[in-house]
Amino acid sequence: MRLYLDTADRPLAEPLLHTGLFWGVTTNPLLLQAAGLKTAQLPEFYAWATGLGAKEVFFQSWGPDAQSLVARGLELRAIGERVVVKLPVNRAGCQAAAELRRQGCPVLLTAVYAPAQVLLGALAGAQYVAPYLSRIGEAGRNARAEVAAMQRLLRELESPTQILAASLRHPDDVVALSQDGVRAFTLGPALARQLFDEPLTETAVLAFEQAMKEVSS
Repeated sequence: MRLYLDTADRPLAEPLLHTGLFWGVTTNPLLLQAAGLKTAQLPEFYAWATGLGAKEVFFQSWGPDAQSLVARGLELRAIGERVVVKLPVNRAGCQAAAELRRQGCPVLLTAVYAPAQVLLGALAGAQYVAPYLSRIGEAGRNARAEVAAMQRLLRELESPTQILAASLRHPDDVVALSQDGVRAFTLGPALARQLFDEPLTETAVLAFEQAMKEVSS
């Protein structure tokens, strides 16, 4: 199982990366914008993330057509061997994914909303496809059931493509989808912190500490 941090905000991500529990960092243009990062700063961001132990760093390519997506994807990949290139799961993105995979570049297809798009990702040879769980739910659909169906599809195809569940809102989403066989999740820092927050555990820890003070005096 792998957990990723979905952010480009270094102060928020750093203490979580220090736990050693997060496999890497996922970003997209909106997250870069929110963090005030420019594309020229991506090598610095990559060095920071990998320096803290990130084994994969996801940067999203951009452009109006497959050729542009491929060219920029290769530029992103040149930043470092741990870069995974994100692409939209539209026609241009799928075409670019197939070409980048042909050139040995790992890719993720993002903004997935339907099982048919997972099939496209598998055919393109993508390492990951990223369904947006909460946004599927906001569209009035049973989001967990649909992502579980995507996972079953990949299992039936015996495809190496993996679901990387995104747009999660609650720790229970991680638990439920894990039970359905999903093994990779990307979490915003606020949600990632919630994984560690359990009031009953905190009460027990305080009791342990108090007892330890008494027995060690």
